[in-house]
Amino acid sequence: MSYFKFEEYDIHYEVYGMGQPLLFLNGIMMSCNSWKSFENEISRDNQLILIDLLDQGKSSKAKSEYTQDIQVEIVKGLLDELKIKKLSIMGTSYGGEVALQFVHKYQSMVEKLVLFNTVAKTNAWLKEIGDAWNLASNNPEAYYCTTIPVIYSPQFYERKKEWMKNRKEVLVNNVFSSKEFMDSMIRLTNSASEYDIIDKLSDINIPTLVIGSEQDHITPIDEQKLIVDKMTNAQLIMLPQTGHASFYERPIIFLSILKGFINLEKLDYMV
Repeated sequence: MSYFKFEEYDIHYEVYGMGQPLLFLNGIMMSCNSWKSFENEISRDNQLILIDLLDQGKSSKAKSEYTQDIQVEIVKGLLDELKIKKLSIMGTSYGGEVALQFVHKYQSMVEKLVLFNTVAKTNAWLKEIGDAWNLASNNPEAYYCTTIPVIYSPQFYERKKEWMKNRKEVLVNNVFSSKEFMDSMIRLTNSASEYDIIDKLSDINIPTLVIGSEQDHITPIDEQKLIVDKMTNAQLIMLPQTGHASFYERPIIFLSILKGFINLEKLDYMV
């Protein structure tokens, strides 16, 4: 278990394997622990770097509200801590938003970018979804019903009914009942409320792969199409019958796409 100091905060990170470094940036409710089932496969070919951003996992809890700008600088602080000059980044959802802002500010430090289920702006519709999450935050079961079902596709929910039932019990009784966790979630949600990088996307020209899902009800596929349309060196993949948590629903496809793209040596065909 490793930490580095960023301002007054202790930031938790983990490093596995050798080879070309690849940083994972978590979705909003995630932590380093969320990637346990992927660690061995990714670290076989790459140096996998995981980080709990501020208010995530084992990292410090913020003392007040903030914007995603601090998360961008935390990522920069991690690379400085590890003395990494250049790496590739995979970001999903909230982590994808942080990744896009990091790449725009520190483009020379990023080799390739992979975005799963990510938007370029918190529009009015998405902001109200976040407001609904916050309004339900004082009731664990209400928070579960507001946030979790829409993360998955209906097909996955039906196939994994017993798994979802067990997950609901754990989340409601052990996670969403924690005031510390819920206060962190409110701050994380609010930190993305003013996020908007649309007008800066054309400045990003590193090889980028954007993956969206047909049944994503949090970050719809049109949002990923918008990113690709605005960027100069990006391509889009759409996963059918898949929801927002695409890496959980389609782990083999997730690994195949990610490892194939990151470790492909020649990308001259990208335009």
